Amino acid sequence: MQQPPPQRLTASDFDQDLLVLFDAYVHGDIDRRGFLSGVRKFAKAGMTAAGLLAMLSPNFAAGQQVPPTDARLKIERISYPASAGSGTMKGYLARPADAGTRKLPTVLVIHENRGLNPHIEDIARRLALDGFMAFAPDALTSLGGYPGDEDAARAAFGKLDQAKTREDFIAAVTWLKTRSDTNGKIGAVGFCWGGGMVHELTTRLPDLAAGVPFYGNTPDPSQAAKVKTPLLVQRAEIDDRINAAWPAYEAALKAAGVRLTAYQYPGTQHGFNNDTTPRYDAAAAKLAWSRTVEFLKAQLGGTA
Repeated sequence: MQQPPPQRLTASDFDQDLLVLFDAYVHGDIDRRGFLSGVRKFAKAGMTAAGLLAMLSPNFAAGQQVPPTDARLKIERISYPASAGSGTMKGYLARPADAGTRKLPTVLVIHENRGLNPHIEDIARRLALDGFMAFAPDALTSLGGYPGDEDAARAAFGKLDQAKTREDFIAAVTWLKTRSDTNGKIGAVGFCWGGGMVHELTTRLPDLAAGVPFYGNTPDPSQAAKVKTPLLVQRAEIDDRINAAWPAYEAALKAAGVRLTAYQYPGTQHGFNNDTTPRYDAAAAKLAWSRTVEFLKAQLGGTA
């Protein structure tokens, strides 16, 4: 008889302080040795610190919602011109397979601080099934691309020239505008580091048609007056690192007359939308994602 799949771990299976410690590790505030040292007090009988780290780390297969082979989609790995003539950047493009010559509403998908991993590719596919052209660049292109290992990806990410990386994502929007299969309205959705990048893009690109940052760092409040993009901001509740700066930036956005809708999901951890780790909150993620798709459709329109 076939055995049922193992029960999926959720945030409720872990001590909240452990999840906060893991967040610090993921974002480089402590190194692997520091995490493993700090995590020992949470290890129960028969469990090692390394075992806990493995349980908290992404399981891309478990979180996949749309297979790369889905016949309803057309998938391409392509390159686009990087900023300032500095070569090319690689990315992952997903479109409805039956789009034909229709011009599609377009979404730039911006990854977390690990580059273009399988989870972000899956996000692009989900958007394509909802009728968008979704493009996810890989900020790690200049360092060989996403290395297939999350620890190695984080280490590589720390070596990026962040100023140039911002320009490379602006170049992605510029490139998307030139495509004959876009309807001309481009939005951006990003997660963690990518959420912060969405905020940054809105201060640089007044014609960006929609921005959906998930738990991303915010610019200095003095930059809010530059924002012309309608925003849907998605935040976790247990996320002091991000939430501390939000009230001041929110006030500045409102003072500048920015069209803003913001949600905070009770009891959720940073990364609650990422269904490859135990920080995932299924109910909150489902609600946040439905709001995201509805917002993008309203701001970007349909096919032409």
